Amino acid sequence: MNPIIVVEGRDDTRRLKEVFPEIETIETNGSAIDDETLALIKKASEIREVIVFTDPDYPGQRIRSIIQEAIPTVSHAFIEREEAVRKTNHKSLGVEHASDESIQKALEHVYKPVADLQEEISQSVILELELIGYPHSSYLRKEVSKELRIGHTNGKQLTKRLKLFGISEQQLRNAVQIVQERS
Repeated sequence: MNPIIVVEGRDDTRRLKEVFPEIETIETNGSAIDDETLALIKKASEIREVIVFTDPDYPGQRIRSIIQEAIPTVSHAFIEREEAVRKTNHKSLGVEHASDESIQKALEHVYKPVADLQEEISQSVILELELIGYPHSSYLRKEVSKELRIGHTNGKQLTKRLKLFGISEQQLRNAVQIVQERS
């Protein structure tokens, strides 16, 4: 059975249907997600996989957090800011502006929350890898997050996101190495 994709609005649904004509979505209609929509997502998650696929901006992150808190079993797909920028008016940002390839890649790299991760990556490892505490840390975090396809994170969010998706220290080290080799 195909998953149900949670998006922010009808333009996102329209765009996903251009790439995957049979796709089914639930629209949150913005960041003021109501109890009725949350109940619908919860009901859907009881019978099918639900993937949250929101815009890579603050409202999209807010929606993702609200849904994750209410329904911890939902999966997540991420698109990078650069992939979500409108080609003509660069002020608009959203899933609806992403290329077919970006959408396909995001939905191929879906993360499911991990309940009990044996290995939690410590802050000392994050510091050792220079993902926090250095002038270039923000850039490095951005590139590593891109490599892992976990969405943009700040220093505080990184450890939480790595734990949520069960990313091991070795996977993190490999991603940092790939990014450093590219630079």
